[in-house]
Amino acid sequence: QLQLVESGGGLVQPGGSLRLSCAASGFSLDDYAITWFRQAPGQERKEISCITNIGSTNYADPVKGRFTISRDSAKNTVSLQMNLLKLEDTAVYYCAAVKPWPRHSCPLEYDYWGQGTQVTVSS
Repeated sequence: QLQLVESGGGLVQPGGSLRLSCAASGFSLDDYAITWFRQAPGQERKEISCITNIGSTNYADPVKGRFTISRDSAKNTVSLQMNLLKLEDTAVYYCAAVKPWPRHSCPLEYDYWGQGTQVTVSS
Protein backbone atom coordinates (compact mmCIF):
# COMPACT_ATOMS: atom_id res chain seq x y z
CA GLN A 1 0.00 0.00 0.00
CA LEU A 2 2.78 2.43 0.94
CA GLN A 3 5.44 2.74 -1.71
CA LEU A 4 7.84 5.05 -3.50
CA VAL A 5 8.42 4.91 -7.25
CA GLU A 6 11.30 6.63 -9.04
CA SER A 7 11.04 7.69 -12.67
CA GLY A 8 12.77 9.92 -15.20
CA GLY A 9 16.01 8.02 -15.70
CA GLY A 10 17.50 7.31 -19.08
CA LEU A 11 20.44 7.89 -21.41
CA VAL A 12 21.86 11.39 -21.69
CA GLN A 13 25.02 12.93 -23.15
CA PRO A 14 27.64 14.62 -20.96
CA GLY A 15 26.57 18.17 -20.17
CA GLY A 16 22.90 17.29 -20.55
CA SER A 17 20.06 17.34 -18.04
CA LEU A 18 17.53 14.95 -16.53
CA ARG A 19 14.83 15.38 -13.92
CA LEU A 20 14.08 12.43 -11.66
CA SER A 21 10.79 12.08 -9.81
CA CYS A 22 10.02 10.26 -6.56
CA ALA A 23 6.28 9.60 -6.32
CA ALA A 24 4.45 8.34 -3.24
CA SER A 25 1.28 6.31 -2.95
CA GLY A 26 -0.55 5.71 0.31
CA PHE A 27 0.98 8.65 2.18
CA SER A 28 1.83 12.34 1.75
CA LEU A 29 5.46 13.19 1.08
CA ASP A 30 4.88 16.61 2.65
CA ASP A 31 5.10 14.87 6.04
CA TYR A 32 8.40 13.16 5.24
CA ALA A 33 12.03 13.98 4.73
CA ILE A 34 13.26 12.64 1.39
CA THR A 35 16.77 11.65 0.37
CA TRP A 36 18.13 10.72 -3.04
CA PHE A 37 20.86 8.07 -3.16
CA ARG A 38 22.80 6.61 -6.04
CA GLN A 39 24.79 3.43 -6.58
CA ALA A 40 27.23 2.93 -9.43
CA PRO A 41 28.28 -0.58 -10.55
CA GLY A 42 30.73 -2.11 -8.08
CA GLN A 43 30.39 0.81 -5.64
CA GLU A 44 28.55 1.45 -2.39
CA ARG A 45 25.30 3.37 -2.29
CA LYS A 46 25.93 7.04 -1.55
CA GLU A 47 23.71 9.84 -0.29
CA ILE A 48 23.60 12.73 -2.77
CA SER A 49 20.78 15.07 -1.66
CA CYS A 50 17.97 15.44 0.89
CA ILE A 51 15.09 17.74 1.76
CA THR A 52 13.80 17.76 5.35
CA ASN A 53 10.44 18.50 6.99
CA ILE A 54 11.55 22.05 7.82
CA GLY A 55 12.58 22.71 4.24
CA SER A 56 16.34 22.36 4.55
CA THR A 57 18.21 21.00 1.54
CA ASN A 58 21.63 19.36 1.48
CA TYR A 59 23.91 18.19 -1.33
CA ALA A 60 26.95 15.97 -1.50
CA ASP A 61 30.03 17.73 -2.85
CA PRO A 62 30.13 15.85 -6.20
CA VAL A 63 26.67 17.18 -7.16
CA LYS A 64 26.64 20.56 -5.39
CA GLY A 65 25.80 23.36 -7.80
CA ARG A 66 24.55 20.94 -10.46
CA PHE A 67 21.63 19.10 -8.80
CA THR A 68 18.53 20.60 -7.16
CA ILE A 69 16.01 18.80 -4.95
CA SER A 70 12.45 20.15 -4.62
CA ARG A 71 8.90 19.23 -3.61
CA ASP A 72 5.71 19.36 -5.68
CA SER A 73 2.96 18.95 -3.09
CA ALA A 74 0.15 18.95 -5.69
CA LYS A 75 1.66 15.89 -7.37
CA ASN A 76 2.89 14.32 -4.11
CA THR A 77 6.39 14.05 -5.55
CA VAL A 78 9.96 15.07 -4.85
CA SER A 79 12.16 15.81 -7.85
CA LEU A 80 15.89 15.84 -8.46
CA GLN A 81 16.86 18.19 -11.28
CA MET A 82 20.26 17.12 -12.63
CA ASN A 83 22.19 19.54 -14.84
CA LEU A 84 25.66 19.48 -16.39
CA LEU A 85 25.72 15.71 -16.12
CA LYS A 86 29.08 13.92 -16.09
CA LEU A 87 30.12 10.36 -16.90
CA GLU A 88 30.63 9.70 -13.19
CA ASP A 89 26.95 10.48 -12.52
CA THR A 90 26.03 7.14 -14.12
CA ALA A 91 24.26 5.07 -11.46
CA VAL A 92 20.97 3.68 -10.24
CA TYR A 93 19.19 6.47 -8.35
CA TYR A 94 16.96 5.71 -5.36
CA CYS A 95 14.69 7.83 -3.19
CA ALA A 96 13.95 7.11 0.47
CA ALA A 97 11.54 8.64 3.00
CA VAL A 98 11.34 8.94 6.78
CA LYS A 99 8.90 10.61 9.19
CA PRO A 100 9.40 12.77 11.16
CA TRP A 101 12.61 14.67 10.52
CA PRO A 102 12.23 18.36 11.53
CA ARG A 103 15.97 19.04 11.29
CA HIS A 104 18.49 20.79 9.07
CA SER A 105 20.63 17.71 8.39
CA CYS A 106 19.77 14.63 6.35
CA PRO A 107 18.02 11.66 8.03
CA LEU A 108 20.04 8.82 9.49
CA GLU A 109 17.59 6.01 8.66
CA TYR A 110 14.52 5.49 6.45
CA ASP A 111 11.05 3.93 6.49
CA TYR A 112 10.48 3.54 2.73
CA TRP A 113 12.65 2.96 -0.34
CA GLY A 114 11.94 3.02 -4.04
CA GLN A 115 13.15 0.44 -6.56
CA GLY A 116 15.51 2.80 -8.36
CA THR A 117 15.83 4.31 -11.82
CA GLN A 118 18.86 3.98 -14.10
CA VAL A 119 20.74 7.09 -15.22
CA THR A 120 23.40 6.57 -17.88
CA VAL A 121 25.63 9.45 -19.02
CA SER A 122 27.49 8.56 -22.20
CA SER A 123 28.66 10.17 -25.42
